[in-house]
Amino acid sequence: MNQDQTINYIEIPVKDIAATKAFFGKVFGWQFEDYGPEYSCFTNAGIAGGFFLSDKGFDIASGSPLIVLYAKALEVCLTSVADAGALITQEIFSFPGGRRFHFKDPNGNEFAVWSE
Repeated sequence: MNQDQTINYIEIPVKDIAATKAFFGKVFGWQFEDYGPEYSCFTNAGIAGGFFLSDKGFDIASGSPLIVLYAKALEVCLTSVADAGALITQEIFSFPGGRRFHFKDPNGNEFAVWSE
C-alpha cells in the first residue's frame, strides 16, 4: 500500500543496464522487469525503483544523495560486492548507530551498505 507523502520510488541513472541488473541481482537478490532497452524496474529492494539509461552517474563527492542498503552480515556483503566487481571506496567503518562501507557499482555510482 502506498503511504501518503513518503518516498515511493527512486530512479537511478546507469550506463549499462545489463551489467547493473547482473550486479544487483547477484549481490542483493533484486528482480527486474524491463520496459524497453533503456529502462528496467527493480523490485525486492526495499523500495520500488528503476534504472534508466544515461551517461551520467552519481557519488557523494558531487553532492548526490547517498543510497544506503542494509545487510545483517556486513563482512559477507562486502565480500559479495567486491567479488561481483564493485570498487570498494571506503572499507567498513563505525558511525553512530552502526557500521558501513561504501562502493561504486559497475557504472561508477556510489552506494553504501550498513549494519548495526
